[in-house]
Amino acid sequence: MIQWIALAGAIALEVSGTVSMKLSDGFTKLVPSILIFVFYTASFAVLTLALKKIDVGVAYAIWAGAGTALIAIIGILYFKEPFSVLKAFSIFLIIAGVVGLNLSGAKH
Repeated sequence: MIQWIALAGAIALEVSGTVSMKLSDGFTKLVPSILIFVFYTASFAVLTLALKKIDVGVAYAIWAGAGTALIAIIGILYFKEPFSVLKAFSIFLIIAGVVGLNLSGAKH
């Protein structure tokens, strides 16, 4: 159970790092620029802990897929990026792919 909490934490840290990238305005703002490295380093460290009990293919797919979907949603809601039916469907496909991989017989 703790490995899934670690994976969720790694996802949250990765998403925070990516949001910091956007907020850094191309490394022109100091605090968000520093936070990129802090959040990504922490994300990789926590992901490494999750990999002690979760298969690497499953953990990485969840980490990358959930992070991608969350960033797309944050982009739409917070950064006012354009929304379209195609974008919504694509986010759905990312989530469906992660769920499908997770249900594909991987042992937890």
